[in-house]
Amino acid sequence: MAAWASRRASAAAFLVLALALLGVARLLPAEGFGLWLRLVAATLVLFVPGALVARALRVRGAAATVAWTLASLTLALVVVFVAHTSIWIALVVLAAIALAAAPFAWRVVDGPPAWDTVAVAAVGLLFGIALWRVAGVVNGDALFHLGRVRKLDAFGSLHIRSVDEFVDGGLHPGYAFPLWHGFLALVAKLAGVDPTKVVLHEPSALAAVGFAVAYEAGVALFRSAWLGLAVLVAAVAGTALAPGHGGSFALLGQPGSLDRQVLVPATLSVFVLTMREPSWQLALTLAALGGAVFLVHASTAVFLALPLAGFVIARWLLARRDVASGALAYASLLVPVGAAYVWIAPIVRETASHSPGPVELRRSLARYASEVHVHSLHRYALRPEIVARGGAIAVAALACVPLAAFASRRRWSAFVLGGALAVLAVELLPWVFPRFADAVSLSQARRAAGFVPFAFALAGGAAVLAYVLRLFVLPVALAAGVALQLAYPGGFGTIHGAGPGAATWIAAAGGAAALVVGIVLRSRWDARGPLVTGATALFVLPVAVHGFAHWTPAVSHDPNVPTPGLLAALRHEVPKRAVVFSDLETSYRISAYAPVYVASAPPAHVADTKANFPYGRRLATIRFFRTGDVRIPKRFHATWLVVDRTRFHVRPPWRVAYRDARYTLYHRSA
Repeated sequence: MAAWASRRASAAAFLVLALALLGVARLLPAEGFGLWLRLVAATLVLFVPGALVARALRVRGAAATVAWTLASLTLALVVVFVAHTSIWIALVVLAAIALAAAPFAWRVVDGPPAWDTVAVAAVGLLFGIALWRVAGVVNGDALFHLGRVRKLDAFGSLHIRSVDEFVDGGLHPGYAFPLWHGFLALVAKLAGVDPTKVVLHEPSALAAVGFAVAYEAGVALFRSAWLGLAVLVAAVAGTALAPGHGGSFALLGQPGSLDRQVLVPATLSVFVLTMREPSWQLALTLAALGGAVFLVHASTAVFLALPLAGFVIARWLLARRDVASGALAYASLLVPVGAAYVWIAPIVRETASHSPGPVELRRSLARYASEVHVHSLHRYALRPEIVARGGAIAVAALACVPLAAFASRRRWSAFVLGGALAVLAVELLPWVFPRFADAVSLSQARRAAGFVPFAFALAGGAAVLAYVLRLFVLPVALAAGVALQLAYPGGFGTIHGAGPGAATWIAAAGGAAALVVGIVLRSRWDARGPLVTGATALFVLPVAVHGFAHWTPAVSHDPNVPTPGLLAALRHEVPKRAVVFSDLETSYRISAYAPVYVASAPPAHVADTKANFPYGRRLATIRFFRTGDVRIPKRFHATWLVVDRTRFHVRPPWRVAYRDARYTLYHRSA
């Protein structure tokens, strides 16, 4: 009875703590520490329903909490869109889910809390505070996501099309259901802050979640807390420190980074647990994660399916185990993905980059010529240097892939070998890559290279070397880290500074040979203790020094951001859902900073579907600012017009609603 009461009290304490923390945070100014505390508290509150559902199902861990949080939010947003109401109703649905799950959660007696995961999350929270310094300004793709979050935050009578850029456009196939945008909009509501601050600084709150799920994935795969820490160190160093400026962790507010840094390791963790000890609770949790991964960023689900398929196959080849449970885990993950794909398939078929014709294919190949080696129009593949451009950690991880042969009886060996070979086969074989690119677009297909299990290969390689070298692995790791960081600091986002193609071929050819050797050896020659974590930490130390030496915002100024006066006019003078016409760059920012629609935007930031017609819109916009023909904005149902007078000199016969030193806002009477 005492144990039951203790567990019930801990579940209740989590709920009370989250709500109390939010109440205290709302008393503080929405700046500096007050803003940080508001974001952390609001994020914690949104995770409460998921935590209670996971506990009620007797599934522990950060991964399960993330899974059921997003599953609960999916249901809440469906209610909002079906009822055509405001985002506030989603909070009501989430509260109802929490109340329904609470009695079942409080009855569960499942042992003491996972203090190791709590400690790791606390370290992640401290790292999140450090991320505040590199936040910079909202720019690039973040403006697209900010626009969607703002519409969810500001509009009533919401439906699935409300978040589009264009009032007469169509859904984006990668973000057709705005699951993560809904999460950020609810954070803005609960925290009482502008969506801009949420998109910019939410990574400081989410870093704790990223740390926790990365650690859990390592523990699940290696069955060792020390190896879990090694995976965490390698993952954070490779994604946050190696690129400088906070890397992908500084972009956790965006769906693509959230998927990679949180949902992918969470899915791997539950996938491995389902393989090891299958249960309907784990299978259901894995299904929830599969749906969440697809809805947050659709292409990530496709990319994740590659290494997981290689994992299951390699596990059967190396150990003749986990076949049935692996198939169950894989089916649990992909069934909701398949159901969601059926829904968006018509949108995908309308996208120009899906099964492109010769003209579109030539345009794509020309655009990515530095990243793709082209043999002919139908035979091309990713350059191996691109796979290795992640700096010293990526190069070392690729070189460590063949070492998995010496621990072939372990699940981590099957994941490293099978996962790496599956991804590299798709990316490097010129008769496979074009078909893959036709299905997901060339732009997305090249990104699959990032799903090589780098952090796990590095941690596994360290485990094998520690088994062989013992204490000598420590100086070897440090020397190798220094040498590789000096030789290959990385070419993040460009071909310049890319890693050696030889490292990729070592992983591919050496991995294939290692698979054969592993079948014969069936060995377990890997260390499991703190020596592995120490070796990994020493190897990444030079990377960390580099990362913190470049701990500055990647972009600190946006020359095209609207002036404060224009923003005030757009938010207070222009009605919500109105259509505002302007040049491409200004329109892109207007859509992000004001709850309105625009007529055009840079094609690189718009889904190239028939409904959106981004290149046609661009030509029409260029024509208007060259000729001043007011029939063009009328054709796009625009009743408001913004002119940047430092770049354009058109003067339409519309009423001037606002003017400052740079911009003029015009209004056309109905």
